[in-house]
Amino acid sequence: MGIIGSGSIGAGLARLAVAAGHDIMIANSRGPETLAALVSDLGTGAQAGTVDEAARYGDLTILAIPLSAYESLPAEALSGRTVLSTGNYYPSRDGRITVLDSLDLATAEYEATLLPGAEIVKAFNNIVAHHIPSLARPAGAQDRSGMAVSGDSDEATALVSEVVDSFGFDPVDAGPLAESWRVEPESGAYTLIYAADPESFYSNFSADTGAPVPAPRLRELIDSSTRPAVAERQF
Repeated sequence: MGIIGSGSIGAGLARLAVAAGHDIMIANSRGPETLAALVSDLGTGAQAGTVDEAARYGDLTILAIPLSAYESLPAEALSGRTVLSTGNYYPSRDGRITVLDSLDLATAEYEATLLPGAEIVKAFNNIVAHHIPSLARPAGAQDRSGMAVSGDSDEATALVSEVVDSFGFDPVDAGPLAESWRVEPESGAYTLIYAADPESFYSNFSADTGAPVPAPRLRELIDSSTRPAVAERQF
């Protein structure tokens, strides 16, 4: 699989991918040469490439980049591919986006307009980066967490669900892209649900060690989510 983005989420997912036996190509906007140390640390099965190369590599492309960077992606290279999008809309970083503020589109639906032809599937967007490796567990573990997966294509959603499972989480069907707001910021199934200490999470989330959220509990949280007032979002 290709991974575009080498920050905390991209690098974290790359580690889980290599540990699960996947071959990966990771890329960032600064060029392959800046990823030498990370690739060396990841070991066998990992290589660096350009963004265009990573967009075409393997059967799946993972995007771990800001929403504001989607317009610079090689849309033609991603057309016809399954794309696992991990991102969210943060106006302080991405600028105000009218169709998202108005609730005309969920973030994932908007991403699909930026990457025509790609099959967007959302996952890993409702969990903070350091909770991903700390909560990953082998299949069958009693303390394994669920992970929401949203998509419009049955085939693409199934592929991403297999990857989520291999990374150490039980995939939970969160519905089509139009319903993916259920795991967006300020919904009832966002990052706080994985917090070990919900009371101090927002004041010092980086120190939180994380707590498992079993798949049945995540299913309940997704179903009971209420749509956030996105126009009021500031972060």
